[in-house]
Amino acid sequence: MTSKDIRKKYLEFFKKEGHAIIPSAPLIPENDPTTLFTSSGMQPLVPFLMGEPHPAGKRLVNSQRSFRAEDIEETGDNRHTTFFEMLGNWSLGDYFKKEQLPWFFEFLTKEVGLDPNKLYVTVFAGDELANVEKDDEAVSIWKESFSKVGIDAKLVDIGSTENGSSSGMQGGRIFSYNAKKNWWSRSGTPDKMPVGEIGGPDSEVFYDFGTLHDVSFGKECHPNCDCGRFIEIGNSVFMEYRRTEKGFERLPQRNVDFGGGLERTLAAALNTSDIFTTDLFFPAIKYIENQSGKKYEGDLKSAMRIIVDHMRASTQMISDGVLPSNSDQGYILRRLIRRAVRYADKLGLSQGTLSTIVPLVIAPFEGVYDEVLRQKDLESTVIATEETRFRETLSRG
Repeated sequence: MTSKDIRKKYLEFFKKEGHAIIPSAPLIPENDPTTLFTSSGMQPLVPFLMGEPHPAGKRLVNSQRSFRAEDIEETGDNRHTTFFEMLGNWSLGDYFKKEQLPWFFEFLTKEVGLDPNKLYVTVFAGDELANVEKDDEAVSIWKESFSKVGIDAKLVDIGSTENGSSSGMQGGRIFSYNAKKNWWSRSGTPDKMPVGEIGGPDSEVFYDFGTLHDVSFGKECHPNCDCGRFIEIGNSVFMEYRRTEKGFERLPQRNVDFGGGLERTLAAALNTSDIFTTDLFFPAIKYIENQSGKKYEGDLKSAMRIIVDHMRASTQMISDGVLPSNSDQGYILRRLIRRAVRYADKLGLSQGTLSTIVPLVIAPFEGVYDEVLRQKDLESTVIATEETRFRETLSRG
């Protein structure tokens, strides 16, 4: 299965359920000075989640190009990237939990073909500040969905712990966590939300790769463990609250805001815990192996992953009109390219190699985001020029 297969299956599945397919918004937000990049599918839809009618209707679906600068330092492990595609579907005051959760379960198990025995879910344990109770409705819906495939989904309630960590699996299939893990807003937990911000409890789905637990991440493993055994592949946010001066009030309409990583869903479909071995990344990884004479193994994996990720993100930014500079989006682009140079040097890649990776990282987007392919020469030139400037700066000390 390829990235195009996942994207197509997702869009067609929700189109069948009455959703209008909307295009990916630009990577550089339009009319939103509060953020440098589009970091999720819901970001361009905030006015509609707050009640403004959307011209395409109340049910929407798309695959959104996204970038998160805060993930730069985490890139290099088996699952984090700066640039990614977020599969998204939304209900603007239409359907809610009883439709959304079974739909996503059906998509994963029937369309993608995931083994339901490898799926685990989390739900919201409640929050006193937001005055929102534990999400018993989501628990009930998940229990029913799992029962239909012969799984007795037991609940492990660990939401009262201070950091939302677990004492282990305890035979559970459904895990309730506190607001640090299962509440979503652009600002984070309820206590961090400014007046006017919208948010709500969420329910996440994790895929279990069955790898051995790394005790350096804690004594016991659980879905929110960072050891790499589990990977989050989708998050259904039930967007129905707004922070006010007096506390939290319900929005005029109850919304569903779903976001799922295309790259992670593909990795789960292939049962590989390393997203960089999929068609989106691995051709470029193999090219780096050939150019460096080094294997994609051990400590070298991280350097190769960082280079490929940063080149993917850089080409997407450049195609949207960003050029290297010392401020705003241009600074982030400059940082990505220069960071890739550092890791290219660690691998012994010759100067100019980075720009030759461009055709490989944009090839999977043919027929999907053709504008990125049309600007291939510009993307290569910008990256090569920035590498040269960086090396000149280094040579001057």
